[in-house]
Amino acid sequence: MKIDELNSEPNFHFATISGAPEEAISSAPPKPTEDGALLDAYSQAVVHAAEQVGPSVVNIEVRRRDGHRQGSGSGFAITPDGFVLTNSHVVHGADRIEVVLADGRRPDASLVGDDPDTDLAVVRVFAPQLHPARLGESKAIRVGQVAIAIGNPYGFQCTVTAGVVSALGRSFRANTGRLIDDIIQTDAALNPGNSGGPLVNSRGEVIGVNTAVILPAQGICFAIGIDTAKYVAAWLIKDGKIRRSYIGVSGQNVPLHRRLVRHYQLGAATGVLVIGVAPGSPASLSGLREGDLIVELNGQPMPSIDALHKFLTGDQIGIEARLTIIRGTEKNEHSNQARRIFARIRQSPPGG
Repeated sequence: MKIDELNSEPNFHFATISGAPEEAISSAPPKPTEDGALLDAYSQAVVHAAEQVGPSVVNIEVRRRDGHRQGSGSGFAITPDGFVLTNSHVVHGADRIEVVLADGRRPDASLVGDDPDTDLAVVRVFAPQLHPARLGESKAIRVGQVAIAIGNPYGFQCTVTAGVVSALGRSFRANTGRLIDDIIQTDAALNPGNSGGPLVNSRGEVIGVNTAVILPAQGICFAIGIDTAKYVAAWLIKDGKIRRSYIGVSGQNVPLHRRLVRHYQLGAATGVLVIGVAPGSPASLSGLREGDLIVELNGQPMPSIDALHKFLTGDQIGIEARLTIIRGTEKNEHSNQARRIFARIRQSPPGG
């Protein structure tokens, strides 16, 4: 009896333990994950965005007075009454602008205004029933989200490339030397004819204006953030240009001696060395000289030319500016009284 009980326990436990492996072996293996649904969703997002924005994209051809083709690019309608946003380098200095709409129409077009400092321009197209693109917001963009570039590279209409947003907050130097902020880096392939075309998200909202590509690199392309584009386009439509102030100096970035920084408790370790003063300019009338070091403007540190450019916006036109400089080893402050000179300034020259 004891032997039977001992034999029954192992048999009982063996049957219990062996049941789990048998069930695991006999059960069907899990199905491998299929990428079809995921790829379909991605494709549908790209197709949806292309269908939403494609009718808004136009081809722009620039011709000289003799009729020869000077260049081409892309653009997109931002209002139903014919305002088209594009790059400044596409239309700057054009004698004649020809626009081809997505439906093949070739209406008359004229330049409303361009701003080389941000590489943006607005063209007026005289055609009814335009399909304006929906504009998104740059601040809502996230690194890694889908980015779709639409344009007309080399005349191939409505060419679509897709990628992701690679980085945000890049800076890009315009042809004038000014620094453009709020630049989006993407790996969506761009060609020269894509310049001025829209960069859109998966919802079909424009998040940037395609502007440049680094040719030796692979997959490094840039677009101007739509928040910057909306601001510039509004002023171009209103005034035909962007009003910026200037003080009339040319300079270069230089490091400051650490003793000067400590002694005067300066907010930055670099400043702007004045290497030229425009005659009759606000800087000239305030007594600024070559060799002076600009360290502050209205109490704000001025560590570089770029910082000076950012300060000298249209809001500063006609306003007195308190300039803090170091001349030799002495710190001086000059109050600029040239209100009439400032009031006449409309556009700052390069290096201003």
